[in-house]
Amino acid sequence: MDMGEGAGRVGGDVDGHGWAATRAWVEKGLLESEHIDDVMRLRGGWTSEMRRLDISRPGGRRSVVLRSFVKPFFVQHADGLLSREARILRQLDATDVPAATLIDVDAAAEYCDYPSLLMSLLPGTVRLADQESERRVDLLARQLLRIHGVQVTAGTRPRTYQAWTGPERVSPPGATERPELWQRAVDVIRREPPDYLPCFLHRDFHPGNVLFEGTGGDLRISGVVDWVETSWGPADLDVAHCSTALALLHDVSAGMAFADRYTAAGGALAQEQAAHLYWRLLDALAFAPDAEKVAVPWRELGRPDLTPAVLTNRLEDYIQALFDRYA
Repeated sequence: MDMGEGAGRVGGDVDGHGWAATRAWVEKGLLESEHIDDVMRLRGGWTSEMRRLDISRPGGRRSVVLRSFVKPFFVQHADGLLSREARILRQLDATDVPAATLIDVDAAAEYCDYPSLLMSLLPGTVRLADQESERRVDLLARQLLRIHGVQVTAGTRPRTYQAWTGPERVSPPGATERPELWQRAVDVIRREPPDYLPCFLHRDFHPGNVLFEGTGGDLRISGVVDWVETSWGPADLDVAHCSTALALLHDVSAGMAFADRYTAAGGALAQEQAAHLYWRLLDALAFAPDAEKVAVPWRELGRPDLTPAVLTNRLEDYIQALFDRYA
């Protein structure tokens, strides 16, 4: 999501959804001398509404971010998702991962109009342009390795990962000219998951969930957002997810190179080609048939070239490239 430039002012309401009760909940946690001065919608979210709240106080102002689930599916699952994100944000406070600081959470909408989480505002913006993408991808690989290194105990270990698709749930593009490619890919994920060494996973790590500051040699990652899916599982799965996203966002070669960048940074992935192919396809097939889940927010953030047709072709080419390299 865009945490900076281009956010749209929304005033007292957001896209017709309730705000009064949520505002009262936020204001209850403010100091007596503070008040909400402005509300800005942050662009680029898919699962939730994101708002930046500018709070006036003596001597200046501060800003916080409010995440609210308003779509019926996510409202239904919000208690688990937002409660998990709140736990993870508390846990990451003691690490060098640049995550937001939790302020408050109302995961069951006891006080808010919709299930909501309030957190600190991270600096930086989402960068999705092809320009400087090579440098950004290197930084993504190193950042992901640091996330995988987060240490947990039996009490702080997140839930075991959940697959986002399965053989019976894959929907190939209706107009595909390569039905045999899709069938071959589905057959790969029919097998039992390979053995793996588990680690701490972001589980939705991709360029749309990473904030950057600076340019050129000063380019750096300033924040990683969206921790509702954090899990315990194979590093391959996080690498696979970012790889698919890079293939769709930039080109197939960017998606194919990310695993190499991750291992060059010191990361360890499945040694067997078949195991690596399984994790890569398990993620890629979850984007079928047309990757509109990422296309909508990406287009909103300045990539109108990412049409359904472009993304469908890139997804098919990426799946073919995975077979060419790992099968």
